[in-house]
Amino acid sequence: MRASWKALVLGLLVLGSMMFSVPFFWTLSTALKTNQEIAKDPTRVIPAQPTLENFPAAWSALPFPSFVLNTIFVTVLATFGTVLSSSLVAYGFARFKFKGNKVLFGLLLATMMLPSQVTMIPVFMIWRSLGAIDTFFPLILPAYLGGGAFNIFLLRQFFMGIPNELDEAMLMDCASYLTIWRHLILPLSGPALATVTVFSFIANWDNFDGPLIYLNSSERYTVSIGLRMFQDSFGTNMGQLMSASLIHILPTIVLFLAAQKYFVKGISTSGMGGR
Repeated sequence: MRASWKALVLGLLVLGSMMFSVPFFWTLSTALKTNQEIAKDPTRVIPAQPTLENFPAAWSALPFPSFVLNTIFVTVLATFGTVLSSSLVAYGFARFKFKGNKVLFGLLLATMMLPSQVTMIPVFMIWRSLGAIDTFFPLILPAYLGGGAFNIFLLRQFFMGIPNELDEAMLMDCASYLTIWRHLILPLSGPALATVTVFSFIANWDNFDGPLIYLNSSERYTVSIGLRMFQDSFGTNMGQLMSASLIHILPTIVLFLAAQKYFVKGISTSGMGGR
């Protein structure tokens, strides 16, 4: 019975993974088709005559290299800021006991229930008053101002699972709190930090609303905005669009596969230390 149950669960997992993989394989199939074949039979899974011509065509049809460089610039800086600031805030909530600690943390978690559409216009007005429209500052600077409620919650739960005795031992050796954070907490929190890094990288790499709202010049566009430029009033070049989409999602796939072990471990252990 136990073996049958395991086989059933494995079969359901394989079936579910296949269902979720359909959009990716359809994108890959379309990218390998000619425009004539796409127009003739767009539902065909295996291309009759696979071709790679759409990839160089998509790369040169628009200033795609510029879009990629802009996306890398924004994503790297924003991801670094998210990990840095969220780990500092989470360290404060996890280690410093002060009056109102739980109330402030509850208010922080309450912000997760606030839709981004509610704050979109006020935040835009703030950046406009600062003269930051059509710059990368609105896409990067917020990452250094806390890192997001979910990331803080995730890291706080992990930090609370690290024994306080280790902190006390370093304090007896005259270490500062920043030294403890840098040389004790962060090295012991690799899985949680990897999880935050993956989440932040994907969110910033795929960010569409932010560049759409704040960027006006085409030379500052990111890939997510550039993909929209493959559509015009005369139709959509599906072959080039799917090829560009594959180029866009490739870094996220590579990052997830590289950090998968730490990512799963961080998710599974971050809820064990909460008090």
